[in-house]
Amino acid sequence: MFTIVTVELFTFVTMRNETKFYLDFIRLYSSFKVLELNGRYINYSHIEKPLQRLSSKFRTTVIGHSTLGIPISSIFVGSGKIKILAWSQMHGNESTTTKAVFDLLNGFYQYEENDFLKNILERCTLQIIPMLNPDGAKAYTRENANKIDLNRDAKKLTEIESQLLRSEFERFQPDFCFNLHDQRTIFSAGDQTFPATLSFLTPAMDQARTITPSRIKSMQVIAAIAEDLHELLPKQIGRYDDAFNDNCTGDSFQSLFVPTILFEAGHYKGDYQREKTREFVVAAMFSGLNAIASETYNDLEFQDYFEIPENKKLFYDVILREAKLNGEIADVAIQFKEVLTKNKIEFVPIIEKIAPNLPFYGHKEIDCGKEKVSLEGQKSFSENDLVSNIILNNEVLAINCENN
Repeated sequence: MFTIVTVELFTFVTMRNETKFYLDFIRLYSSFKVLELNGRYINYSHIEKPLQRLSSKFRTTVIGHSTLGIPISSIFVGSGKIKILAWSQMHGNESTTTKAVFDLLNGFYQYEENDFLKNILERCTLQIIPMLNPDGAKAYTRENANKIDLNRDAKKLTEIESQLLRSEFERFQPDFCFNLHDQRTIFSAGDQTFPATLSFLTPAMDQARTITPSRIKSMQVIAAIAEDLHELLPKQIGRYDDAFNDNCTGDSFQSLFVPTILFEAGHYKGDYQREKTREFVVAAMFSGLNAIASETYNDLEFQDYFEIPENKKLFYDVILREAKLNGEIADVAIQFKEVLTKNKIEFVPIIEKIAPNLPFYGHKEIDCGKEKVSLEGQKSFSENDLVSNIILNNEVLAINCENN
């Protein structure tokens, strides 16, 4: 079976329109998924063992330490002339791509004789920083220990972690960059009822958003990824607005003429732990690496990038439709707030907005049929209230991510 898969994967390298590789890849995914990494809360203690295991085959090094002294590691894979620098968990509470990075590396680890993977590693050298902000990861915060957003520190470089990334960028001199992030559940892929499960961006390099040769390359790679994944993820791939901000790392690296691709892991129906999204991120990274290694991204027009629908903020986690509140009929939008409690992420439902006919979508919608709705133990509720249970038609309904 392994030989058959190898032939199919290698065939894909030379066939831009072949999608069978991705179907086979998803079927194989469970064989190299790193099971010890799961859920939303991933900190340095979780990745220590996977790092040690990878060090037996790949070159791993500690490039420095965080503000609080936690190691920041880097992994080198491949020997090719095309150099790709990737980093994850720049924001500590964005762990999906970190899980995906270890899955990707484990794929290389387990299937080193696979012709498809050998092609990538013979043509490319990857440097991957799996957790740039371990202090933020431990606290499950966007910022580092000094409460600085590292993705707004590319210009001033006040933080140790930002300085480390910049020094690795200058030392490695990559030909491409993968900037790996998570996005909130609020995003849709365009003006439609589909969440943006994956989103991409080729950052601008100036205020005019000039389309330069380096930006064109990253646009073509993103177009290749979108083409490869469109059957797996129909209508759920989005594109971020490319307004320029020279404080952002991606914009900064792009302005140095290095094609930079922002990956954003988003929501998939019912997948609040981001385990299904993780799978799509792995497929997207392998797609991007293959497009770069085989240079098949050159087969695509950069304008194809603009065919990807731009992200809109059109979703709430839950919407109660036509609820009777204080004698009036209105919709109630609820958003989950992520809270770290005893080393586990809890999704706390908060009422965000109450208004008639809300022009948004809910990942879950409850039709209240113009019946009276109240909170358990309260006569009424209002915006910013925490809501775990609601009472509708004398029935208690639980509002949580498990049944969403």
